[in-house]
Amino acid sequence: MFPFTNYLDAINRQNHQLITDIQHAINGEYSAIDCYAKLANLAGNQKEREQILEIRQDEIKHYQHFVQIYQNLTGSQPQPKITEDCPSTYLEGLEFALQDEQKTVDFYLDISDYVTDPMIKEVFKRAALDEQNHAVWFLFYYAKTK
Repeated sequence: MFPFTNYLDAINRQNHQLITDIQHAINGEYSAIDCYAKLANLAGNQKEREQILEIRQDEIKHYQHFVQIYQNLTGSQPQPKITEDCPSTYLEGLEFALQDEQKTVDFYLDISDYVTDPMIKEVFKRAALDEQNHAVWFLFYYAKTK
């Protein structure tokens, strides 16, 4: 006897997981956008400030892509919120950003592994690559500052 699989339920579970993950990603990007503006103001020199603001622009782009995906899936606008407080010193902020970017790489790659839509898969793979690049910059500034 073959077990009956309700494929519609399986698709709905995946869709629910994806929406939950995208909400988490939106909040993470929203938090990073806020934090990196603060971090840029704490930077020790203009070159570091400009690089952090460039990273912030990438985060804005990710945020916009994720909001668009969320809207396409749900038909509604997300309600982003800051989920993590940004440290108040430059060194602590760099360490926080470095760790957050590294965790985010894994999270985005996990999403790209299970999602079936090729466009969504590509958006999250590209975002993961950007996050890895951001982590390298934050590590460089952290090592240099420490």
